[in-house]
Amino acid sequence: MVRKVVMAGLAAAVMTTGAFAAKTVTTTVTLTEEQLDTLVFVYQEEKVARDTYITLGDIYSNQTVFANIQSSEQEHIDKAEGLCDTYGADTSAINEQEVGEFVVPVLQELYDTLVAQGSQSELSALMVGEYIEITDIDDLEEAEVGMPSDVVSTYENLKEGSLSHLAAFRDAIDAYSNR
Repeated sequence: MVRKVVMAGLAAAVMTTGAFAAKTVTTTVTLTEEQLDTLVFVYQEEKVARDTYITLGDIYSNQTVFANIQSSEQEHIDKAEGLCDTYGADTSAINEQEVGEFVVPVLQELYDTLVAQGSQSELSALMVGEYIEITDIDDLEEAEVGMPSDVVSTYENLKEGSLSHLAAFRDAIDAYSNR
């Protein structure tokens, strides 16, 4: 009976997700639409961090913290995208290569606001990085509630990375302030 319910849920996902046919689902757990939306949101939120750091890093090329964290944020994007793929969350509208473009309107607005704020000064840019990491940590903690153990484990790993990034931004803020 449970297997039939799971298979029916997967069949429904196949029918409602256009890009799903090209992906392989490797789990028998079916997530709710809200959980699938959360997976996509986290994926996009990690892209906000990376894209903001790319943009601010171009403006403040002397601040190596942006360049150093960009590659780590790409790993976060890849892990979050992997969860989307595993659970069949539709990411077909997302073009990861387009820096500063997002399909979730609130994240587009966030990116635009963060870049505008960070463009005001080097210190503002570092404080934007700090804000992004604090926000990511909070959002990951909220996003893992009710999720399967593999999602929780991945989000815990992402949080550890964000804590490390947060420390790097705080160190850079301290160094900037003490010049």
